[in-house]
Amino acid sequence: MLPTVSAILDLPVLRAAAPTVLGGAHSLDAPVRWVHVSEVLDVGGLLSGGELVLTTGLELEKSPEESASFIRSLEAAGAAGLIVELVGHRPRSRKALERAARTASMPVVVVEQRVRFVQVTEIVHRMIVAEQLERVERARDVHEAFTVLSLESADTQRVVEQAATMIGASVVLEDLSHLVLAYAGQRVSTTDLLHDWERRSRTTPFPAHTGRSGPEHWLQAAVGVRQQVWGRLVVPMPPAALDADDDMAIMVLERAAQTLAINRLADRDQRELSHHAQAGLLNALRQPRGLSEAEALARAGSLGLKRSSYYVPIVFRTALPAWGSAILPGDPFAGQQDERELLERLAKGLKSSAGTALAASIQSGSVGMILALPARKQEEPTLHVLADAAAGPSVEAASPAWIIGVGRMKATLLEAAAGIDEAAHVAESAATLRDAGKPYFRATDVRLRGLLALLRKDPRVQQFVESELSAVLQADAEGKGEYLELLGLYLGSGGNKAAMARSGYLSRPTLYARLAKLEELLGADLDDAESRTSLHVALLAHLIRGQ
Repeated sequence: MLPTVSAILDLPVLRAAAPTVLGGAHSLDAPVRWVHVSEVLDVGGLLSGGELVLTTGLELEKSPEESASFIRSLEAAGAAGLIVELVGHRPRSRKALERAARTASMPVVVVEQRVRFVQVTEIVHRMIVAEQLERVERARDVHEAFTVLSLESADTQRVVEQAATMIGASVVLEDLSHLVLAYAGQRVSTTDLLHDWERRSRTTPFPAHTGRSGPEHWLQAAVGVRQQVWGRLVVPMPPAALDADDDMAIMVLERAAQTLAINRLADRDQRELSHHAQAGLLNALRQPRGLSEAEALARAGSLGLKRSSYYVPIVFRTALPAWGSAILPGDPFAGQQDERELLERLAKGLKSSAGTALAASIQSGSVGMILALPARKQEEPTLHVLADAAAGPSVEAASPAWIIGVGRMKATLLEAAAGIDEAAHVAESAATLRDAGKPYFRATDVRLRGLLALLRKDPRVQQFVESELSAVLQADAEGKGEYLELLGLYLGSGGNKAAMARSGYLSRPTLYARLAKLEELLGADLDDAESRTSLHVALLAHLIRGQ
């Protein structure tokens, strides 16, 4: 920063002369752009503003009554201050200066000992040049740092963190809806930084140019290209709290905004940043590692999740093509597009409900959500809204695009985030059901199938399946798959042979003959309830194992 009048008066060369401030003491912190030595009274026309004027006052000694007009001319020219050397007995000049300085807006100082003005100018000019050189070097450092981030297509969080480090204050990136996309705190907790963010942000209008505005004097810069502004960078700290001066902070903020805009051009999807921010937060909530409920609520609130009485974990999972069949590997990019489209439909659906939510992809083929509700009775209506949104405009009812697993309602955000795994388990288990026509599923809907889904990779379960079904699995491998199908239908009917015959599946004699052959293959009595239960568990585990 430029040296101030006060700092210059504190230099040893001037301090030794015992300077006395006659007036304008309130402006001692004014920055000095240059030092000018003059012995003429009409020097105002030679100044351009910010100069500290040094004079011996010999001309004032000749005409003390001109002291007031001399000071006023310097003020009109924007001088930073005046130092007058009054050596010897010069009471007329002293009294005239004292009278004129009483109403001065700039500091008027007298010294009554000899001062080497050339030494003052050398020292001050060296300070000014050093400050200017330091500013140039800092500008170069800023330019180089953000150029590297542009070339590397750095993510949003890195750019914001770099800006906060260089400014020495917290920096927040928000979109046009006043939702926080990224932030970097400096010497302030997340809870304090993001507290009531949306309301505070809406009371702080966008300035026409980079600068301060609003009741909290936020320093801010628009982010975007020309007419396509999509957000703003904010330093929500007053000037006194900044390590750097406002000019330096503005330079960093504008360079960071340019970097974000350039990097954004590589990804035209305007919702990507919000989705990325929500994905990062959802992952942090699931593995809090010391994250407090207050901080979690502050961060979630900055992304649009309203503080509520109840929170519900939900997982949307891609449905299986048919009951018991495996999900075939597909185009990963198409899957990502499906997830983005789902997130957009869910966001639109929530606008017509009383709930707010955090939603993001948690793994390929699965989208996680934490739904915030103000009242327990709103859970079912809101879940139906989400189910309709997930189904999309033209999806066959018999084959929904997404299976929805719902976890247990919780009173805290972190508890609900921990329930995402339960909701994922429910959705995964529900995807294996023969009839998955329900709009959404809970743990009570999957029951035994859900347990087997959890244990499907356990070697002991696999061994049990092989021991129970080895004969029919061997027959299926040899092209005799009708026995595996027949077993499924028989067990699904609860072992009621008459009901199977009446359904028209097979004639009664043929059905009984095949069931007898099936019993022979299995080496088990199909009329025995425990035997049927064992076979049914093994068959379910076999079907689920293929997922």
